[in-house]
Amino acid sequence: MATDQRVRTDVPTDVPTDVPRGEVSAAFDEVADRYDLMVALNPGYHAHLRRSARVLARNVALHGGDTPTVVDLGCGSGASTRAVVEELTRVGVSGLVLGVDGSTGMLREARGKDWPPRVRFAHGRAENFETVCADAAVATPVDGIFAAYLVRNVTDRDALLRSLHDLLAPGGTLVVHEYSVAGNPAAAAVWTAVCRGLVVPLGWVTSRRTRLYQYLWRSVMDMDSTQVLMQRMLDAGFEDVRTRSVRGWQRGIIHTFHGRRTEASA
Repeated sequence: MATDQRVRTDVPTDVPTDVPRGEVSAAFDEVADRYDLMVALNPGYHAHLRRSARVLARNVALHGGDTPTVVDLGCGSGASTRAVVEELTRVGVSGLVLGVDGSTGMLREARGKDWPPRVRFAHGRAENFETVCADAAVATPVDGIFAAYLVRNVTDRDALLRSLHDLLAPGGTLVVHEYSVAGNPAAAAVWTAVCRGLVVPLGWVTSRRTRLYQYLWRSVMDMDSTQVLMQRMLDAGFEDVRTRSVRGWQRGIIHTFHGRRTEASA
Protein backbone atom coordinates (compact mmCIF):
# COMPACT_ATOMS: atom_id res chain seq x y z
CA MET A 1 0.00 0.00 0.00
CA ALA A 2 1.48 3.38 -0.95
CA THR A 3 2.44 5.64 1.91
CA ASP A 4 0.57 8.58 0.38
CA GLN A 5 -2.77 6.80 0.25
CA ARG A 6 -5.45 9.33 1.06
CA VAL A 7 -8.03 8.93 3.77
CA ARG A 8 -11.35 10.45 2.74
CA THR A 9 -14.29 11.66 4.76
CA ASP A 10 -17.82 12.73 3.96
CA VAL A 11 -18.32 14.73 7.15
CA PRO A 12 -19.38 18.19 5.89
CA THR A 13 -16.77 20.96 6.22
CA ASP A 14 -15.64 24.04 4.38
CA VAL A 15 -11.94 23.14 4.33
CA PRO A 16 -10.01 20.30 2.62
CA THR A 17 -10.45 17.03 4.49
CA ASP A 18 -8.03 14.66 2.81
CA VAL A 19 -4.96 13.89 4.92
CA PRO A 20 -2.42 11.66 3.17
CA ARG A 21 -1.04 9.14 5.65
CA GLY A 22 2.42 10.54 5.04
CA GLU A 23 1.19 13.98 6.17
CA VAL A 24 -0.48 13.04 9.46
CA SER A 25 2.42 14.57 11.39
CA ALA A 26 1.96 17.84 9.50
CA ALA A 27 -1.74 17.84 10.36
CA PHE A 28 -0.81 17.49 14.03
CA ASP A 29 1.63 20.37 13.64
CA GLU A 30 -1.25 22.59 12.55
CA VAL A 31 -3.12 22.16 15.86
CA ALA A 32 -0.25 21.44 18.26
CA ASP A 33 -0.55 24.64 20.28
CA ARG A 34 -4.26 23.99 20.93
CA TYR A 35 -4.24 20.21 21.15
CA ASP A 36 -4.07 20.02 24.95
CA LEU A 37 -7.16 22.21 25.16
CA MET A 38 -8.96 19.92 22.75
CA VAL A 39 -8.21 16.73 24.68
CA ALA A 40 -9.10 18.44 27.97
CA LEU A 41 -12.64 18.65 26.58
CA ASN A 42 -12.71 14.87 26.09
CA PRO A 43 -14.17 13.21 29.22
CA GLY A 44 -12.01 10.33 30.34
CA TYR A 45 -9.12 11.00 27.95
CA HIS A 46 -6.40 11.14 30.61
CA ALA A 47 -7.97 8.45 32.79
CA HIS A 48 -8.09 6.06 29.85
CA LEU A 49 -4.42 6.66 29.08
CA ARG A 50 -3.49 5.97 32.70
CA ARG A 51 -5.52 2.78 32.66
CA SER A 52 -3.53 1.46 29.70
CA ALA A 53 -0.24 2.78 31.09
CA ARG A 54 -0.97 0.89 34.31
CA VAL A 55 -0.95 -2.39 32.34
CA LEU A 56 2.45 -1.47 30.93
CA ALA A 57 3.87 -0.40 34.30
CA ARG A 58 2.81 -3.58 36.07
CA ASN A 59 4.41 -5.75 33.42
CA VAL A 60 7.61 -3.70 33.32
CA ALA A 61 7.80 -4.01 37.09
CA LEU A 62 7.69 -7.80 36.72
CA HIS A 63 10.00 -8.23 33.75
CA GLY A 64 12.01 -5.03 33.28
CA GLY A 65 14.83 -5.28 35.80
CA ASP A 66 16.07 -2.54 38.13
CA THR A 67 16.38 0.36 35.66
CA PRO A 68 14.19 -0.41 32.66
CA THR A 69 13.89 1.61 29.49
CA VAL A 70 10.36 2.43 28.33
CA VAL A 71 9.45 4.12 25.05
CA ASP A 72 6.26 6.12 24.52
CA LEU A 73 5.91 5.79 20.76
CA GLY A 74 3.71 8.49 19.28
CA CYS A 75 3.88 10.59 22.45
CA GLY A 76 2.18 13.64 20.97
CA SER A 77 2.07 16.60 23.34
CA GLY A 78 3.07 14.40 26.26
CA ALA A 79 -0.25 13.25 27.74
CA SER A 80 0.60 9.59 27.21
CA THR A 81 4.15 10.15 28.48
CA ARG A 82 2.71 11.66 31.66
CA ALA A 83 0.50 8.63 32.12
CA VAL A 84 3.46 6.27 31.66
CA VAL A 85 5.68 8.19 34.08
CA GLU A 86 2.95 8.39 36.73
CA GLU A 87 2.09 4.70 36.52
CA LEU A 88 5.74 3.60 36.58
CA THR A 89 6.26 5.77 39.65
CA ARG A 90 3.16 4.30 41.25
CA VAL A 91 4.61 0.79 41.09
CA GLY A 92 8.05 1.92 42.20
CA VAL A 93 9.82 1.60 38.86
CA SER A 94 12.51 4.06 37.84
CA GLY A 95 14.42 4.19 34.59
CA LEU A 96 14.54 6.03 31.29
CA VAL A 97 11.33 7.05 29.54
CA LEU A 98 11.76 8.16 25.92
CA GLY A 99 8.90 9.95 24.17
CA VAL A 100 9.01 9.73 20.36
CA ASP A 101 6.81 11.55 17.86
CA GLY A 102 6.89 12.50 14.20
CA SER A 103 5.29 15.92 14.74
CA THR A 104 7.73 18.69 15.61
CA GLY A 105 4.88 20.85 16.88
CA MET A 106 3.59 18.21 19.27
CA LEU A 107 7.11 17.50 20.51
CA ARG A 108 7.60 21.20 21.16
CA GLU A 109 4.52 21.16 23.38
CA ALA A 110 5.71 18.01 25.16
CA ARG A 111 9.19 19.34 25.81
CA GLY A 112 7.76 22.54 27.22
CA LYS A 113 6.23 20.72 30.18
CA ASP A 114 7.92 19.89 33.49
CA TRP A 115 9.50 16.42 33.56
CA PRO A 116 11.81 14.47 35.84
CA PRO A 117 15.39 14.12 34.54
CA ARG A 118 14.81 10.53 33.42
CA VAL A 119 12.38 11.65 30.69
CA ARG A 120 13.67 12.48 27.20
CA PHE A 121 12.04 13.22 23.87
CA ALA A 122 13.12 12.48 20.32
CA HIS A 123 11.75 13.28 16.87
CA GLY A 124 11.12 10.43 14.47
CA ARG A 125 8.63 8.07 12.87
CA ALA A 126 7.49 4.87 14.50
CA GLU A 127 8.63 2.92 11.45
CA ASN A 128 12.20 4.10 12.15
CA PHE A 129 12.11 3.28 15.84
CA GLU A 130 15.55 1.65 16.01
CA THR A 131 17.24 4.59 14.28
CA VAL A 132 15.44 7.07 16.54
CA CYS A 133 16.70 5.24 19.62
CA ALA A 134 20.24 5.18 18.26
CA ASP A 135 20.15 8.91 17.50
CA ALA A 136 18.82 9.58 21.01
CA ALA A 137 21.59 7.42 22.54
CA VAL A 138 19.02 5.00 23.93
CA ALA A 139 20.17 1.40 23.92
CA THR A 140 17.97 -1.35 22.50
CA PRO A 141 16.37 -3.71 23.26
CA VAL A 142 13.95 -1.84 25.51
CA ASP A 143 11.76 -3.19 28.29
CA GLY A 144 8.43 -1.63 27.41
CA ILE A 145 6.71 0.19 24.56
CA PHE A 146 3.55 2.26 24.90
CA ALA A 147 1.74 3.18 21.67
CA ALA A 148 -1.31 5.37 22.18
CA TYR A 149 -3.42 6.31 19.17
CA LEU A 150 -0.57 5.35 16.85
CA VAL A 151 -1.11 2.01 15.11
CA ARG A 152 -4.06 3.09 12.96
CA ASN A 153 -1.87 5.87 11.48
CA VAL A 154 0.76 3.42 10.21
CA THR A 155 0.35 1.98 6.73
CA ASP A 156 2.16 -1.33 7.27
CA ARG A 157 0.94 -2.41 10.71
CA ASP A 158 2.41 -5.89 10.42
CA ALA A 159 5.90 -4.55 9.73
CA LEU A 160 5.58 -2.10 12.62
CA LEU A 161 4.52 -4.77 15.10
CA ARG A 162 7.29 -7.11 13.98
CA SER A 163 9.88 -4.38 14.47
CA LEU A 164 8.52 -3.48 17.91
CA HIS A 165 8.59 -7.13 18.94
CA ASP A 166 12.20 -7.48 17.82
CA LEU A 167 13.26 -4.32 19.68
CA LEU A 168 11.82 -5.52 22.99
CA ALA A 169 13.95 -7.39 25.48
CA PRO A 170 12.85 -10.97 26.30
CA GLY A 171 9.76 -10.61 28.47
CA GLY A 172 9.33 -7.01 27.28
CA THR A 173 5.85 -5.56 27.03
CA LEU A 174 3.95 -3.76 24.28
CA VAL A 175 0.76 -1.93 25.20
CA VAL A 176 -1.33 -0.43 22.40
CA HIS A 177 -4.01 2.07 23.39
CA GLU A 178 -6.20 2.47 20.34
CA TYR A 179 -9.59 3.05 18.78
CA SER A 180 -11.39 0.17 17.08
CA VAL A 181 -15.05 0.00 16.04
CA ALA A 182 -14.90 -2.49 13.14
CA GLY A 183 -17.47 -5.23 13.52
CA ASN A 184 -19.39 -3.25 16.15
CA PRO A 185 -22.15 -1.25 14.43
CA ALA A 186 -23.35 0.35 17.66
CA ALA A 187 -19.86 1.60 18.54
CA ALA A 188 -19.34 2.87 14.98
CA ALA A 189 -22.63 4.77 15.11
CA VAL A 190 -21.75 6.38 18.43
CA TRP A 191 -18.29 7.30 17.15
CA THR A 192 -19.71 8.94 14.01
CA ALA A 193 -22.34 10.86 15.96
CA VAL A 194 -19.79 12.15 18.47
CA CYS A 195 -17.35 13.18 15.73
CA ARG A 196 -19.99 15.00 13.71
CA GLY A 197 -21.71 16.59 16.68
CA LEU A 198 -18.76 17.38 18.96
CA VAL A 199 -15.22 16.53 17.84
CA VAL A 200 -15.12 18.32 14.48
CA PRO A 201 -17.01 21.42 15.74
CA LEU A 202 -14.77 21.65 18.82
CA GLY A 203 -11.72 21.27 16.59
CA TRP A 204 -12.86 24.35 14.73
CA VAL A 205 -13.58 26.29 17.92
CA THR A 206 -10.23 25.47 19.54
CA SER A 207 -7.90 25.76 16.55
CA ARG A 208 -9.85 26.98 13.50
CA ARG A 209 -8.75 23.73 11.90
CA THR A 210 -10.76 20.60 11.26
CA ARG A 211 -8.88 18.36 8.85
CA LEU A 212 -7.04 16.46 11.59
CA TYR A 213 -10.34 15.70 13.32
CA GLN A 214 -11.94 14.73 10.04
CA TYR A 215 -9.04 12.35 9.56
CA LEU A 216 -9.49 11.08 13.12
CA TRP A 217 -13.04 10.03 12.34
CA ARG A 218 -12.17 8.26 9.10
CA SER A 219 -9.00 6.60 10.44
CA VAL A 220 -10.99 5.06 13.29
CA MET A 221 -13.67 3.83 10.90
CA ASP A 222 -10.93 2.23 8.77
CA MET A 223 -9.03 0.71 11.70
CA ASP A 224 -8.73 -3.05 12.24
CA SER A 225 -11.21 -4.86 14.44
CA THR A 226 -9.90 -5.88 17.85
CA GLN A 227 -9.65 -9.49 16.66
CA VAL A 228 -7.62 -8.54 13.58
CA LEU A 229 -5.19 -6.39 15.57
CA MET A 230 -4.72 -9.13 18.15
CA GLN A 231 -3.98 -11.60 15.37
CA ARG A 232 -1.45 -9.17 13.90
CA MET A 233 0.28 -9.07 17.30
CA LEU A 234 0.32 -12.87 17.49
CA ASP A 235 1.69 -13.11 13.96
CA ALA A 236 4.43 -10.63 14.91
CA GLY A 237 5.56 -13.01 17.65
CA PHE A 238 3.87 -11.60 20.75
CA GLU A 239 2.50 -13.94 23.39
CA ASP A 240 -0.08 -13.45 26.14
CA VAL A 241 -2.01 -11.18 23.74
CA ARG A 242 -5.22 -9.80 25.18
CA THR A 243 -7.51 -6.79 24.98
CA ARG A 244 -10.17 -5.02 26.97
CA SER A 245 -12.25 -1.93 26.37
CA VAL A 246 -12.69 1.15 28.53
CA ARG A 247 -15.85 1.83 30.48
CA GLY A 248 -18.48 4.49 29.85
CA TRP A 249 -19.76 5.80 26.54
CA GLN A 250 -16.48 4.91 24.80
CA ARG A 251 -16.86 1.22 25.64
CA GLY A 252 -16.33 -0.70 22.43
CA ILE A 253 -14.50 2.28 20.91
CA ILE A 254 -11.23 2.60 22.86
CA HIS A 255 -9.26 -0.51 23.80
CA THR A 256 -6.10 -1.58 25.60
CA PHE A 257 -4.08 -4.26 23.79
CA HIS A 258 -1.28 -6.06 25.59
CA GLY A 259 1.39 -8.49 24.43
CA ARG A 260 4.84 -9.65 25.55
CA ARG A 261 7.94 -10.92 23.84
CA THR A 262 8.73 -14.47 24.85
CA GLU A 263 10.99 -14.83 27.88
CA ALA A 264 14.57 -15.87 27.24
CA SER A 265 15.25 -19.59 27.61
CA ALA A 266 16.94 -20.65 30.80
